[in-house]
Amino acid sequence: MASNATYTPPKPPASAVERSHKQRPQLELSIIAPAHNEEDNIAGLLGDIELALSGHEIDFEMILIDDGSTDGTAAAMARELPHYSWLRCYQMPHGPRGRGNGQSAAFHAGIRLAAGKTIALMDADRQNDPADLPTLLKTLADAPADMVQGDRSANREGDLVRRASSGTGRAFRRWLLGDAIRDTGCSLRVFRREVGLELPLQYQGMHRFIPIYARMLGYRVLEVSVQHRARVAGQGNYGVWNRALPGLIDLFAVRWMRRRLRDTSTRPIERMD
Repeated sequence: MASNATYTPPKPPASAVERSHKQRPQLELSIIAPAHNEEDNIAGLLGDIELALSGHEIDFEMILIDDGSTDGTAAAMARELPHYSWLRCYQMPHGPRGRGNGQSAAFHAGIRLAAGKTIALMDADRQNDPADLPTLLKTLADAPADMVQGDRSANREGDLVRRASSGTGRAFRRWLLGDAIRDTGCSLRVFRREVGLELPLQYQGMHRFIPIYARMLGYRVLEVSVQHRARVAGQGNYGVWNRALPGLIDLFAVRWMRRRLRDTSTRPIERMD
């Protein structure tokens, strides 16, 4: 005899990552750092984090994302896991071979893995100084801000070509977007979790426009001067020329997005009796 009951297909089981995220208590801070071929920087980076935050009462975690590395980055992360209770490491297995999914996608994944009420982003190459994090966090807590963006302008040395390309990029951003952020290329920033969840970082190149897009969404962004350190190991993944043209193309994409961005807030309608 046929049953009249409506068939409801079973829900797919939650992934191990989803289960672990739901079971973990919320933390004060999650630090996220993507790594692409940074094998020789992993141990030093974690030592820097330990030194920078050990004197502060901050309940935090560090999330490292191995994005398509072809060296021993994943193995270096695995070796460090037993030494730090606050360390969590992941791989992005489905990117272009040898290139990875890119920094934007890695940040997007990390934000969704994070348990912190506040998110900090940084590079894994040790050029961002974790010692700046307490100052950024204090500014976020004390000032009327939703994001605090690091600014390396006063402390960054570079050749004439790099400085010229940075200045040109700033001029184009100001012209096309009305953007006044001095150093959007600095990965070191802190923001409230809800801000991170609204950033469209699943699109390649959007990490270059994080503070700009946050302002487009109506969030308050402040800039704070931070240190910039010389790379001590490994090779840089970005140069002047592989940043300039993609950055300009992405700039027009963000302009297109800004013109089509709409307010999706709602308010309830009270019933009439």
